[in-house]
Parts: sequence; structure tokens; C-alpha cells
Amino acid sequence: MKETKTVRGIPKRPLLFYGYIIVAIATIIMMLGSGTRASFGVFFMPMATEFGWTRALTSGAITLSMITQGIWGIFMGRLNDKFGPRLLITLCCFLSGMGILLMSNINSVWQIYVFYGVIVGLGMGGVFVVLLSTVSRWFIKRRGAMTGIVLSGVGLGSLITSPAANWLILVFDWRSAYAIVGGAVIVIGIILAQFLRRDPSKKGLQPHGYRETASQTPPTNNTGASLPEALRTWQFWITVPIFISLGYCLFAITVHIVPFVTDTGISTTAAANVLALCGGAQVIGGLVLGKFIDNFGSRRILAFSFLLMAISIAALVPYTDFWIICTAAFFFGAGIGGGVVTESTIIAEMFGMKSHGLILGVISFAFTIGGAIGPLITGYIFDVSGNYQTAFLVFTILSIAGLALTATLRPVKKSRLST
Repeated sequence: MKETKTVRGIPKRPLLFYGYIIVAIATIIMMLGSGTRASFGVFFMPMATEFGWTRALTSGAITLSMITQGIWGIFMGRLNDKFGPRLLITLCCFLSGMGILLMSNINSVWQIYVFYGVIVGLGMGGVFVVLLSTVSRWFIKRRGAMTGIVLSGVGLGSLITSPAANWLILVFDWRSAYAIVGGAVIVIGIILAQFLRRDPSKKGLQPHGYRETASQTPPTNNTGASLPEALRTWQFWITVPIFISLGYCLFAITVHIVPFVTDTGISTTAAANVLALCGGAQVIGGLVLGKFIDNFGSRRILAFSFLLMAISIAALVPYTDFWIICTAAFFFGAGIGGGVVTESTIIAEMFGMKSHGLILGVISFAFTIGGAIGPLITGYIFDVSGNYQTAFLVFTILSIAGLALTATLRPVKKSRLST
């Protein structure tokens, strides 16, 4: 890359802004991590069948993984504010890949809880928070669009990894499939992590959207609210249940959509394709609605996302027709894609960038708490009732509640934020 030139002492961006390289790398790493997480639904039935585990017991590994991810994500967000993403993502990819690799050798229930629940949870704990906070530091203008691109990796992970994992299971077995996926995460993730940088200053640049004139004060990542200041706002405590609801619906559907579809008599291959369709829709929703964030703001996009989720999941309560399932999966995925994009941007809009990584880590913990209890409660509801209809009603209610809470959000007054 050509060296950055200066005009009147102010850095001028090269032809290829390094922030776009950051976005590309973050998208691929997000795809690896989230795809691995999403593919748990494909491995779900082969494992449960071989060992005779109930769906609630098998889902418990996801629950523990999400709790571990959420707690560790808070610390990783704080560390990223100080040290940047390169070392942190290297560690995360190693832990995630190693946990998946070890899953190929499980023989008892405690192992799935340790390997997937703890080790994979620690690895995933930094991926989401670190990557999104890093991208927010590289972009002022187009922050929503760039965040949408990175989070399209979540949908791409489901779109690519789920059918690939199902194919590996059919060709080899679920143990070999886990070994291959885990090895790929370690090798690809660690290589890509070496190109990440915390913010533009590390490359002698300014964030994208900074108007380079001599009269403009250079932007800083030290303006906004600290975590204690954010905790004293009512907006923070409204945001927490919003993202608990979002996490609950996302991970409960991701884990249980394949078992739900196969219960209707549809093949495992078609069921994996439904999960892939949901992932593809997340890509579309994240890209399209992420772009709209820059024009309409995060709050309106989040509310619209909850509306899509509520309508799509409500359709699954009375129907089990395959094409209705596919349609519902598409619109649910689009809603989830738009909703997840707003998590980082809504924090930047309300609280600034001073402690963005730390605040994002705390809000992400709320998201993962929802993601932790969603699959477990959904599995328990199935074990008790023998179907998923009641669980779908719960998803619908939570989506409507998320919509209502989002409608109450208002920006934090600037007088409340430190500079």
C-alpha cells in the first residue's frame, strides 16, 4: 500500500482506505465464528440420537456457551479499547477452533459442556464485540453500512457452513465433520487476524467520513460516555431487555429450526437448507437495513426488524407446510440481520465512542443471556409438550415486546456525555 500523504499536516487517505480491508477481514472471521455456532443445529440430532440425550440437555451446551461468551465479551471489549483486535482475535480463533476440534472426540455429556460450552464460548466471546467495535472506530460516515457488511458474515456463516457441515456428516460422520470445521477455524482465523488494526491512527489515517480540512479538529475516539455514565441513563436499561429478546429469538431458532423441520417429516438435507435460507436472509437484511441505518437511524431499523420477526414467527404457530416454513425463515432471518446490525451502531449513536467496546460488551452480554436461555427453554418446552408451537408463541411475544421497547428509546442528551 502506498504511504499516506499529508495536506497541511492532516493525513490524506490513500486510494484504498485500509478500513475496507478491516471490514473484509472482519466479515470472513465473523462468518467462520458464527457459521460454526449456527452449524450446531446440524450436529444437534446426530449427537442427541447417538447418546440418547434429551433436547433440553443437548441445548444446555449452547446455553453455557452463550453465558461464557457474554461474560468474557465484557472483558474483551475493554481490552480492545486499550490494545486492539490483532492479539485478541488470534486468541479467539484458536480457542473457538480448538473447542470445535475437541468436539470430535466427545463420549459423555460433561465433555460437550466443557468443549463447546466453555472453550468455544471463550473463543466466541471476543469475536462479535472486538470486530464490531473495531469497525465502528474506522468509520464515521457509512458506519451502519460497514457494520451491516461485517454482520453479513453471520448470515453467510449459516448459508455456507450449515449445508457444508451436513454434507461432511453425510460423507464422513459428525465427528470427522467437527474435526474439519475446527481445523479450518484455527488456520484461516489466525492468519487473517494478523492484518487487523485497532483504529485508523495505527496506520496514520483518519476515520472514514472525517472531512480533511485544516480548520477541522481531528476526530477522537475519546468522546462520549464512560460505562458508569451510561449505567445512569434510562436508555441503557431499556436497551438491555431489547437485546435479551433479540438474542433469545435468534439462538433458539438457530438451534431448533432443523429439529423442527425434520419433525414434520422433511429430510435433514432440506432442513439444513432452511437454516441456510435463514442465514442468507440475514445477509440481505444486514446489508439492506444496515445501509438504511445511515439514513434513518438505528432505532427505526431495530423496530422494523422486530416487526418482521414477529410476523414471520407468528406464521409458524398454526402451519407446518414446508413453503410457509421457508417463507417465515426468510423474513425472520432478514429481521434478525437488521436487528443485530443495530447493536453496535445504536451504542455509538447514544453513548459515543469513549468506551464503545466496554459498553458494547455489556449490552452483548445481555444479548448472550437471551441467547443462552432461548435454546434451553425452547428445548424444555418441546420435551414437555412434544411440539414447538408454544415456543413459537413465546418468540412472537418477545418480538412484539422488543418492538414496543424500541419505540420508547430516545437519544441521550449530549449534556449527559463527557467530552
